Amino acid sequence: MSGQGLSDSPNIDLSVIVVTYNSRELTLACAASVLAEQQAMPLGSLQIELIVVDNASSDGTAEALRLAAPQARVLVQRANLGFAGGNNLGLAAAQGRYLLLLNSDAEVMPGALAALVAFMDAHPDAGACGPMLVNPDGSLQPTGRD
Repeated sequence: MSGQGLSDSPNIDLSVIVVTYNSRELTLACAASVLAEQQAMPLGSLQIELIVVDNASSDGTAEALRLAAPQARVLVQRANLGFAGGNNLGLAAAQGRYLLLLNSDAEVMPGALAALVAFMDAHPDAGACGPMLVNPDGSLQPTGRD
């Protein structure tokens, strides 16, 4: 099922793609953090769409998202496409200038999405960027290899 994106504008700055499988509560918290980020921005500023690919969850994830986050586009699959397959489906549906693959167990900190878009706008030669990841206690979460 597809719903209306966070923005009615065809000029979407950022598509946030979340793949989920039987992780209803985590996905609801993730979606809420993306929605809060959009709602905190001045009207007409950054336009975000949230696309959630539900990989055939049996825990009511899709139904809960439809109620809690009606602005999100929820793409319900009949079979589990796996993480890569779900992301590919979400990427194909995305309309944003920039694309963010966000894990369903992650939550967006205030200002993070705007900062990522601002960085990419300021560095047109960059092909990608990634956010700093922090643990729930605020400590840095290592994401690179030595």
